[in-house]
This record gives sequence, C-alpha cells and structure tokens, in this order.
Amino acid sequence: MYEVLSIGEALMDFIPLDAEKLTAAEQAEMAGLDEKTLPIPLFEQSVGGSPANVACALARLGVKTGFVGKVGNDSLGRQVERVLSDCGVDTKNLILSEELRTPVAVVHHEDGKKSFTFYRGDQTADTHFEEEDIDDEIFDDCKVFNFSSFPLSREPSRSTVLNAVVKAKESGARITFDPNLRLNIWESPEQAREVVLQALTLADILKISEDDFQFLFPGMEEREACKQIYLENGTEMIVITRSDRGCYAYVNQDSYLSSAYDVPTVDTTGSGDAFLAGIIFNIMKLNKNIHDLSSVEITIMLDFANAVGSLVSTRPGAIAAFPTSREITRCMQRIPKKVPVTNKVDWES
Repeated sequence: MYEVLSIGEALMDFIPLDAEKLTAAEQAEMAGLDEKTLPIPLFEQSVGGSPANVACALARLGVKTGFVGKVGNDSLGRQVERVLSDCGVDTKNLILSEELRTPVAVVHHEDGKKSFTFYRGDQTADTHFEEEDIDDEIFDDCKVFNFSSFPLSREPSRSTVLNAVVKAKESGARITFDPNLRLNIWESPEQAREVVLQALTLADILKISEDDFQFLFPGMEEREACKQIYLENGTEMIVITRSDRGCYAYVNQDSYLSSAYDVPTVDTTGSGDAFLAGIIFNIMKLNKNIHDLSSVEITIMLDFANAVGSLVSTRPGAIAAFPTSREITRCMQRIPKKVPVTNKVDWES
C-alpha cells in the first residue's frame, strides 16, 4: 500500500519575516493593516513537524508516502492536510479532530541560532493520538516506517506511536528514527533522555543531530557510542549530522565522513528532515539489506543526503524548499563540497 509511512506530529510553524527588508507599505499590505498601525510583528505560516517534512520530501522524490497523525479540524489543520496532499502525500490516515486544536510552533532566530516555542498541550490534537486513530491495515506492505520523539513527550500519544512502530517492525518494515529533540516540550531533560534512549532501540536506521547525540551520549566519542548502539540494538545504520560540516556515519561497523555542499545558507529549517529523506530514498532505490551495501553505495547515499539537506538550506521554509531529483543530481555534479573529503574512515591507521 505504502512504500514509506511517516508517523507523528504535523503542526503550523510561524516564522518571523525579516521586516527590515520590507517597506512599511509592503508590511501593511501583508498584514492587511494601515501603515499607521506599524510596527507590528509579521509571521509567515509554514507547515512543519519532522515526520510531515520527511513525508513531503520523499513524495517530492516520487516515493509513495503516507502520513499518520492528528491535527484539529480548524483552519490550520485543514491547511496542513492541503499542503501534504499537494506534495503528493497520502493523508487518508491524518485525523482531523473536531474537539482539539492544531499545535503551533513559533520560530525564533537569535545570535545565529534557531529555537522554537511550542503552543501545545491538553487542547491540541497531537497529544491525544489514540490507538483507535490508527488502522492496522496501514502496516501491510509498508517498507519503511519513520518516527520522531515529538509525540513521545506525552501520553497517550507516546504509547500509540511506540506500539505502531512495534507493529510496523513485526510486519517487516525497516524503522527509521530521528529524535529531533525539543526539550521544552518534555517534563524534564531526564524524562526525555530515558524515553528517547528506549525508543532508539527500535530503530534500524538512526539519524541524529550532533546536539541530540551530545545530549544522549554525553562525553562519548562518536564511533564509541555508535559501536555501543550497534552491539546493543543491532542498529544497521547510524548517521550523526553535523550541520554545515556534513555528517559522520557508522555502517557495517565501518566509519564514513561526508561533507556538506558549499551553498549559501538562508534558512536551515527542515534540512535535517530532508537529509533523512535522502537516506530513505536511497534505501528504497537500492532495495538491499544495509549489510549488503558496498562502501561506494554508502558513500553515494551520504553525498545524496547531504545534497538534499544543503539545497533545502538555500531557501526559506521547509516543505516549499524540498528539491527535485534533478536539482539534487545537479548539486552533486556541479557544486563543490565545503570540505572536499568524502570517504570511508580507516580508524586503525
């Protein structure tokens, strides 16, 4: 039925516009107000949420993708459904609740760093994702099942998502997991660490940001931690993204490095999700067990994922910035890397 299913949060991001680049008249026109009422804060609405972003990026690349989640049947929730559908994502399993609202995130940019303030809780749909909201038929023939830690921060959504992951795994799907930690939605950092470490034991492919890695495995060197994850859980592929420095990967007990592409950065929102979509796309394309991949295939996969993530950073927003296969190929062929090294790392030499 589906090649890839992505489960979890879909929400509306409110991204502040750079008002300094707009005239007062332009600001007023966008806000529907008179110039005399300015200055006012201006925000652009953009559908977000890591699993939703991954689903849209894969659909843009031609993968048959579905999204499983819950939003409110309000203007924001209906916009989420419309945007996902327009991307080519099947939204049959996106629940629109009449009683609950769609969660909202406000994006902040301060001192070159990005942060989020989330407006979610007992009245938002994502925290009330129930077992009965999921049709067990979705697991039939699903090849990849993707999730993040966002819905794991509260019950009953935590149990609903984790149970769905177990069912998908039992049905033969390969599990991909990106913690994408947002500590301000958890009761405590200790709870977040405990739940996420338990969740990653289910993952066949783990994509994790450098910041999340340092939080979950404080003081550990990358290869040491990855080897531990592999030995304890049998995780087939572990990739640590390093922002504009590319990524480190641990595959088949070997280490790999891949650099990001030298492109102008405008907005990094969604870059990590796009990177993961690039990994999943190649897994689908190669149609092999991870243990059967050659070093060349792994290297190309990481290059491809870095190209997807790099290109997304050149445009504002996330979903609207996801590139096509042709754009990714052109990037890999024509754009130099920031550090021109992509290879298997010999840690013994």
